[in-house]
Amino acid sequence: MPTLEQARQFYAAADPVHDFDHIRRVLALAERLARAEGADLEIVRAAVLLHDASGATPSDEAGARATHHEASAEFARAQLAAEGWPPERIEAVLHCIRAHRFRGTETPRTLEAQIMFDSDKLDVLGAIGVARAMAYAALAGQPLTGEPSVSFRASFVKEPGEPHTPYHEFLFKLSRVKDRLHTRTARQIAEERHRYLAEYFERLAKEVAGEL
Repeated sequence: MPTLEQARQFYAAADPVHDFDHIRRVLALAERLARAEGADLEIVRAAVLLHDASGATPSDEAGARATHHEASAEFARAQLAAEGWPPERIEAVLHCIRAHRFRGTETPRTLEAQIMFDSDKLDVLGAIGVARAMAYAALAGQPLTGEPSVSFRASFVKEPGEPHTPYHEFLFKLSRVKDRLHTRTARQIAEERHRYLAEYFERLAKEVAGEL
């Protein structure tokens, strides 16, 4: 698999939401989960180091973000094949990468893929989740605050011209992450991180309204 220094180069042009710091945080979580759950560490590490290597940033060409898991899987295929990995282990890594996206359609079937998914999603919760949500909104040219419409609250359908603020993202995705996690260890970690994130957005709404 790539060394940390090699992997760092894959993310040299990445934005602050999907940069090498994100990879290092996810790697630390993934190693913790893999040891606790008894997963194949080599498969997990390779998947983490390569999972956002192509097309993950908001500034990429239109539509690239939505398929970055597939592009990153193909990037990983070439990288691991060049290193001489056996085909079956390459496929195990590629499944982890293809199945890591929250909005994706491929379900994590293996323990290693579940750990890849869980560790990546834990990095959108807690204090780092707040920072990443704010950074992503700024990168996408969206306002940092704003009240979601009744339509969005009811069915996640925005009204014409409605922005996608970090609070929109909390309602649409972040608030539901903990219930999508697969491993016992990740669910335990998620409880406190979810609580912090929910309390932050509650306080933010009060501060915006001048109540605090």
